[in-house]
Amino acid sequence: MNRTARAFWLDSPGRGGIREVDLPVPGEGEVLVRSLCSGVSRGTETLVFRGEVPESQHAVMRAPFQEGDFPGPVKYGYLNVGVVDEGPGELVGRTVFCLYPHQTHYVVPASAVTPVPDGVPAARAVLAGTVETAVNALWDAAPLVGDRIAVVGGGMVGCSVAALLARFPGVRVQLVDADPARANTAEALGVGFALPGDALGECDLVVHASATEQGLSRALELLTAEGTVVELSWYGDRKVSLPLGEAFHSRRLVIRGSQVGTVSPARANRSYADRLALALDLLADPAFDALVTGESAFEDLPGVMPGLASGEIPALCHRIRYDAP
Repeated sequence: MNRTARAFWLDSPGRGGIREVDLPVPGEGEVLVRSLCSGVSRGTETLVFRGEVPESQHAVMRAPFQEGDFPGPVKYGYLNVGVVDEGPGELVGRTVFCLYPHQTHYVVPASAVTPVPDGVPAARAVLAGTVETAVNALWDAAPLVGDRIAVVGGGMVGCSVAALLARFPGVRVQLVDADPARANTAEALGVGFALPGDALGECDLVVHASATEQGLSRALELLTAEGTVVELSWYGDRKVSLPLGEAFHSRRLVIRGSQVGTVSPARANRSYADRLALALDLLADPAFDALVTGESAFEDLPGVMPGLASGEIPALCHRIRYDAP
């Protein structure tokens, strides 16, 4: 076969292009994957595209198969679903998920791919990396039966968290977002919706994922005494001010950070592979289809990314399809 592939690279902040890259011959224990689709999240990936990764976080923010360095040129991405064309017999022909950037074909260790369950379409499996983040967040948050919970920020991560919380018995779950259009997404996920000013208070738990100072402040306001905010937002190089005066201390409020780069200490007996496999199993629920809000061909990605990064193209997860054989 032709041992070349095409990959999307961020050439410099705000400008990307497609490059031809050489493919190695898979060695023992490696697989050659042909991409079916990949996903662009308007969170971390568009922040990278805008060149807003702080220098202090360059090492932490590296994707597993990233090439190049921030702010660019860099090949970045982590939501890829494809078919194994070459490799160990038990994987050839299988649809797999991999934390790989946008590229038509690629070679990785077989241990880096996770088979997609038969009941999960490839087009939905691109959400696995984000649902994995939501799984880790809820391991950190440890919601209880009957909790009153708000998810502030109806982006891709926030909606994934809300979708999982909708399965918890007896909880009151409300998705809170400044965009009224997110009400339709909340309905599809089976949770309530409110604009920030109308959100229900006295929450035992608030998961914050809006990546805004206003959202985090509102999350604190929604808590009951001794309640907890689990912070999922990534602010890049922006400074955030919080109202930690007034009743913050007397009400004994808690802000807890959560990040998918490490497995939650609450589940220290689980591996990264366990967590990702669980996320893929959870994607058997068709309600998650509501999180894929647009699609483009791979060849159009250099023109699509600026629109996603600026918000001109509204999206939760924007799916990239690979039509070439």
